[in-house]
Amino acid sequence: MESQKKDDKAKSREAFHVLLILFFTLLLTVPLWLGHVAVTRFFVDDYESISPTRLLASVLIPILVATWGLRKNSLSISGAILGFLVGFILTLSSYLFFACLLTFFITSSRATKFRSEKKRKFEKDFKEGGQRNWLQVLCNSGMATQYALLYMLDAGVGEHSIDFDTNYRASWLAIGILSAFACCNGDTWASELAPVLTNEHPRLITSWKKVPKGTNGGVTLAGLALSLVGGLAVGVAFYAALVYTVDPIVLARSPPQWPCLLWAAFAGIFGSIVDSLLGATLQYSGFESRTKMVVEHSGPGIKRISGRMLLDNHSVNLLSSVITALVVPKLAHWFWS
Repeated sequence: MESQKKDDKAKSREAFHVLLILFFTLLLTVPLWLGHVAVTRFFVDDYESISPTRLLASVLIPILVATWGLRKNSLSISGAILGFLVGFILTLSSYLFFACLLTFFITSSRATKFRSEKKRKFEKDFKEGGQRNWLQVLCNSGMATQYALLYMLDAGVGEHSIDFDTNYRASWLAIGILSAFACCNGDTWASELAPVLTNEHPRLITSWKKVPKGTNGGVTLAGLALSLVGGLAVGVAFYAALVYTVDPIVLARSPPQWPCLLWAAFAGIFGSIVDSLLGATLQYSGFESRTKMVVEHSGPGIKRISGRMLLDNHSVNLLSSVITALVVPKLAHWFWS
């Protein structure tokens, strides 16, 4: 009981420290915004400056989310700080992108913590609570953040409907961000929920042979279905934010927006398959006879299952999101137009 109180106090101190850091970040954004207004007003023609409301929302909302993640043990201190920076960029560029980030963060965190006692039995490197550090935040949201920066440079800040014919680059980047988060969410749902919701043995995606749970590149029908639903969840958030924030007159003149739901679902399952292919070939999986668990390194008493020690889980997650964010917008452009 006493140790639990000490842990709670430690978490409270960590949350306070992060909140303090982010508060000072808020103070620093005020002169930055004033400088932005001055530059755009006196040196840039026909450029709409960032409203103070958007800037304030871009700071306060990520602060609240990062603090909540820290208190719930879903983020480490480094993860909370980088998560704030990612949230700031995505919210500033478009509320649509923040809706994707928030949906991914909340649902994937819940999925990671779901039935953790069962995951401990077959995950050698199991971490209680699934706490994400800065590296995991970067690998899951790095591609989307890069696209958001390009979006601001090309289309400015704000919400736009998907229209490849009249607003090609902004639409391409928006679908890319949607696809990146749908990919990460779909893969997380598949890897975290499928093993504890079904007794189905995974099969290696490259050979279709049965492999132990936890093997990189192992897939199940339930996992593929969950990856589709996980991607769709991000698509629903994107679509709801789009309908709510974009001018109805603009929406009436734009193509139907509901296909973004289909592309999000496709990105979820496509990204999960890409992740599995990379995991089965470039990420090592071995069975340790002593612990009866799958490990990602070779050694005495470890029988190789598949893959090579070229990539780790973080690298695979990043590569799958990059590939998905490059492929899906191109496909969406072909079929949507």
